[in-house]
Amino acid sequence: MRVKPTLQCPCESRHLEPAFQYDAPPAGETAFECAEGAYRRAYSRCGLCGHWFSKNEMDLGGLYGGAYVDNTYGDRMRQTFERILALPPERSDNAGRVAALVDFAARHFPVGVAPRLLDVGSGLGVFPCRMKEAGWCCTALDPDERAARHAREVIGIEAVQGDFMKIDLSSIGPFDVVTFNKVLEHVEDPVAMLARAQTLLAPEGFVYFEVPDGESASAEGPGREEFFIEHHHVFSTASAALLAGRAGFNPLLTQRLREPSGKFTLRVFATKS
Repeated sequence: MRVKPTLQCPCESRHLEPAFQYDAPPAGETAFECAEGAYRRAYSRCGLCGHWFSKNEMDLGGLYGGAYVDNTYGDRMRQTFERILALPPERSDNAGRVAALVDFAARHFPVGVAPRLLDVGSGLGVFPCRMKEAGWCCTALDPDERAARHAREVIGIEAVQGDFMKIDLSSIGPFDVVTFNKVLEHVEDPVAMLARAQTLLAPEGFVYFEVPDGESASAEGPGREEFFIEHHHVFSTASAALLAGRAGFNPLLTQRLREPSGKFTLRVFATKS
């Protein structure tokens, strides 16, 4: 198996070491129909920065189109959205995310500013919904039309349907904040994806991204959800900073946490370099 995912590092994978290997899906992993071919995959870990790279020979090309929504939510998008919104703060990953963004923005922007936010890969839209309630002007972007329609009709915010890597970004923005919540690990080249946010940001804006924390998750073994099939990348604090830097951003704050759901997560706030 050859390594496809990249962080565009100059070491060119010279420090990779074999790590986890899988011949069958771990317990809890979603059975994506588009994951064609014999189930055989692995992770290699960089001995220099601690980043985890997925290796597989399966066809995952259609994972994030309609199949992703079908397998994850089925026809229960509205019900799932309302169930997550109803969670008490102590059980909600999103509550912590919103609090972190609001706190950082309060120190970053002038008093009285209502920030303009673009959430890339918005999915159910729970996050932009809560940010709207906090007084922010929000836009959702998702490749699935059902998610975009849900954002417009249920949440009442602007929505863009399309592939972030292909759409004409000159038709949207600028934004004070661009967010990628549990998105960048799902693409082979997260550097290229994050770098596209540069053109969308207002001069004093910042990006915020969340990625799975492999350093913490690996201590509990290969069955952790951070290492499920849909994750091309699993990060360390060092590789999260490398991602930001390679995409042209200066990381200002990194937070490591275990969320109420049990996920090990790294949060990164970064401005243009």
